[in-house]
Amino acid sequence: MIQGCENPQIDPLLRRAPRISYRIADAAAALKEPGTLALFGFGAGSPGSDDPRYLRVALECFDAPAPLEIWQVDAPVTHGTDGALHWSAGGGWLFAAIELDEIEHGGPSATAQLAYEQLHRFVAARGAQHVLRVWNYLGAINHGEGDAERYKHFCDGRAAGMGDFFAEGFPAATAIGHRGDPHRLQVYLLACDQGGTWVENPRQVSAWRYPRQYGRTPPSFARAMVLPAQDALAISGTAAVVGHASAHHDDLDAQLDETLTNLEALLASADMAAGFDTHSPLKAYVRHSADAARVHEFFQQRLPGVPVLLLHGDICRSELLVEIDGWRYA
Repeated sequence: MIQGCENPQIDPLLRRAPRISYRIADAAAALKEPGTLALFGFGAGSPGSDDPRYLRVALECFDAPAPLEIWQVDAPVTHGTDGALHWSAGGGWLFAAIELDEIEHGGPSATAQLAYEQLHRFVAARGAQHVLRVWNYLGAINHGEGDAERYKHFCDGRAAGMGDFFAEGFPAATAIGHRGDPHRLQVYLLACDQGGTWVENPRQVSAWRYPRQYGRTPPSFARAMVLPAQDALAISGTAAVVGHASAHHDDLDAQLDETLTNLEALLASADMAAGFDTHSPLKAYVRHSADAARVHEFFQQRLPGVPVLLLHGDICRSELLVEIDGWRYA
């Protein structure tokens, strides 16, 4: 596990974590930088590119101009496409992404199943077969009541499509609702040719053990993942959930406090020093645009200097107002 020290000793045979950063930059120039594994723009106004390493995420950013998110590794990078899937690889790391239209594939469950089947097939044929982190962005995530909710259909399809994809353990993951085309599903992942270490939160029931009240199929993710060289922690989408129940319904300030408590619990479970710093890029998904200023203020007060990308997104439970994910480097 990661030790909480300023200069951890890294085994040179282990894969160093990709460097994740947010930057105001020209997309074409960023893609030309050595070692660029993936680049993300946010919202309809973000730049376009045909480069397979680039993904325009269907979430609007509250910051203007919106920064780009860049992943970089210390190795040459190759890239390409495979049907609807696009990918890049370098230094033992693999980025793969797929975007599908639910109208063309039979609805949210069937589309999620297809997305995971195609990602599974592709990753299984590559050298980097350890999936460490997954992001899922779908439209209208909370629409529908009970088992008819779209998020629950997504969970059904994901489980059907993954098969033995995560036989060695679930990856860290995020699932957020975007406000774009309600039929658009985006899934992307980070994999490696070396495995990581799964981390759970003692304050929370593991997601795959949620009771039936949360749907036919429980969510399939770990709360966090220590990367192979134990030099970074990939943190799943984290909200104000204690045990398996949502806490502080419709109370933004209390949810922010509870979420930060959960994040600190994850750091402790990963044997990492407490706190986040200027090298700990986080994303905050905010349900209501009117709450963005308050969330921004919270980060300035409680996590000063931490890079935060504020995005307009719906949380997988309708009573939750904010969710945070990101990275913590050792």
